[in-house]
Amino acid sequence: MGKRQPEGPPPAPAVQRIRLRYTKRGRLRFTSHRDFQRAFERALRRAEVPMAYSAGFTPHPKVSYANAAPTGTGSEAEYLEIALTEARDPDKLRALLDESLPTGLDITDAVEARTPGLADRLTASVWELRLDGVTPEDAESAVAAFLAAETVEVSRKTKNGVRSFDARGAVADLQAARPQADRPVDGPCAILRLVVRHVAPAVRPDDVLSGLRAVADLAPPVPAAVTRLAQGLFDEESGTVTDPLAPDREAAPAAPPTAAGTASATAPEGPAA
Repeated sequence: MGKRQPEGPPPAPAVQRIRLRYTKRGRLRFTSHRDFQRAFERALRRAEVPMAYSAGFTPHPKVSYANAAPTGTGSEAEYLEIALTEARDPDKLRALLDESLPTGLDITDAVEARTPGLADRLTASVWELRLDGVTPEDAESAVAAFLAAETVEVSRKTKNGVRSFDARGAVADLQAARPQADRPVDGPCAILRLVVRHVAPAVRPDDVLSGLRAVADLAPPVPAAVTRLAQGLFDEESGTVTDPLAPDREAAPAAPPTAAGTASATAPEGPAA
């Protein structure tokens, strides 16, 4: 017998890909990646986005998620890509999807994909860790001890058992600071700014906190509030993390000149006064 084939016509081909940046704010930071997938697919239906679908017996919308933040952490810089069967204006699509998602899951940017390899441009993240109950002086001392160490071994429980690895090598920068004046605090509080490269095994902010505990006995009395501020390509020379959507913006064709602009550029000069 021949191989069973799905009934009906094949799905329409994708004609455009849109890359989106979205956030996880407030209580929505506890949204799991699977929960976000369900919420996003509902938003696609509400906004009547002409999605491209996979072939087979269980077609699903073509959405590519890239390096999602762990459950429980906030983020200002999550990324995904969608494939469409009809071309859409990225800004209008962003607004429609943002209106269709709950507050806290916000679509903040959209560009047409004009260059390959979005996931390849996500090589590092910038994290902010709020340590309530820790003085800035204690945080600075612990950061100095961490950065001075060649390696910092930490352990993490995984589905295959406890795994030990170095948390120091992936850290490109780590600084301690006081909370900003517009962010009131009740008691001691320190802010850590962390730049970590995406390596294997992945080094997460809680791994760095484990490393600070190991080298300096820094143990916040309450769980740290963790937020990803940015992710993108790590520039070794400047030590910064660049916008991963910038290459798509730069590759966009220049807008044609307006009729008024063309007329003013070609109009002959009048006689001198």
